[in-house]
Amino acid sequence: MSFLMILRIALKALGRNKMRTALTMLGMIIGVAAVITMVALGTGAQSSIEAQIQSAGTNMVMVSAGNFMAGGVRMGQGNAATLVPEDAAAIAQLPGVQYVAAGSNTRAQVVAGHLNWNTQIQGTGVDLPLIRSWPVREGQFFTPQDVATAAKVAVLGTVTRDQLFGPDVSPLGQIIRVSNQPFTVVGVMAAKGQSGMGQDQDDTIFVPYTTVLKKLRGITNIQMVSVSAFSAGETSRVADNIATLLRTRHKIQPGEPDDFMVRTMEEMASVRKEATQTMTALLASIAGVSLLVGGIGIMNIMLVSVTERTREIGLRMAIGARGRDVLLQFLVEAVVLSLFGGGIGIALGFGLARGVTLVQGWPTAVSPDAVVVAFGFAAITGVFFGFYPARKAAALDPIDALRFE
Repeated sequence: MSFLMILRIALKALGRNKMRTALTMLGMIIGVAAVITMVALGTGAQSSIEAQIQSAGTNMVMVSAGNFMAGGVRMGQGNAATLVPEDAAAIAQLPGVQYVAAGSNTRAQVVAGHLNWNTQIQGTGVDLPLIRSWPVREGQFFTPQDVATAAKVAVLGTVTRDQLFGPDVSPLGQIIRVSNQPFTVVGVMAAKGQSGMGQDQDDTIFVPYTTVLKKLRGITNIQMVSVSAFSAGETSRVADNIATLLRTRHKIQPGEPDDFMVRTMEEMASVRKEATQTMTALLASIAGVSLLVGGIGIMNIMLVSVTERTREIGLRMAIGARGRDVLLQFLVEAVVLSLFGGGIGIALGFGLARGVTLVQGWPTAVSPDAVVVAFGFAAITGVFFGFYPARKAAALDPIDALRFE
């Protein structure tokens, strides 16, 4: 018997009891729709978590100068004159490094008109907003040309802007005096809030690091280098490569201590990993339970169908149908139920995910992989749970089947 004929018989048999067929498929529809919707919610949540953690700097690597010792007194990291701008340029060439910003900080009393404020002056590079995922709210960040020429330009944090000019007052183009030197305000950063250590990140002024070195501090070394890896998973490798590079550049012999420090945001990376694992386990559990329920429903209805069609099976076998033909017929019926239910479930899942986004505003994202896996699971479920009823039908004795009432 050809497969096309078997498929036609299976569809005809399912069409005899449309309500029962629909209710049987309903279990698979709900299961697959639940999987698609939960995967969409999970993927959207993971993307949102990833963005928030990246903003906090999970893929950041902080390189700081080593500690400075004077008369046996250790002054702490960042005080040694071992890190130079050329080191930052070399780090930028390493594989896996996305953005690099050299840094040198100081504090100063800043004056604007009749108002003044003591704040941190952060000398940095043009990539800092990209490393920190920190957009400019008004105006623009300074340019590579400003860094190259050590221009006296400044980008204010919102707290500093409020203290020097007042809330919601545009300071663009205004002159502020930092250590009695005039700086032109070119931008205002978006509000960032407090850091994990409680520091107010908005109480600051960003200027080119070259300006801090040449105009404010009169030095040639930098204090730190902020590095962003392409992904959070690459931070450890990038950190190791940076350490190897700097030991080579600084001519540090084997066994000698580093004159720099390299740190990654390992704690945040651990939080991200645990959140992802928890989400994955939750989705796997929901998928397993939903499809299991749908599969049991298909097996139950196929067992009922075998009982109802015992005489039909006996008649077909009496006129020459082989056991494998009967087995294949019932197996095809189970797979058809699963695939039709899976297809409708996928469409419903897309609709539910879209509805959640529109009504609740939660981010969702249905990946092609999730659709393929859901449809594949539907087919496998049909084969797995349909095999026993199909084998039971194929094993019937034709004489006993013809006598069945």
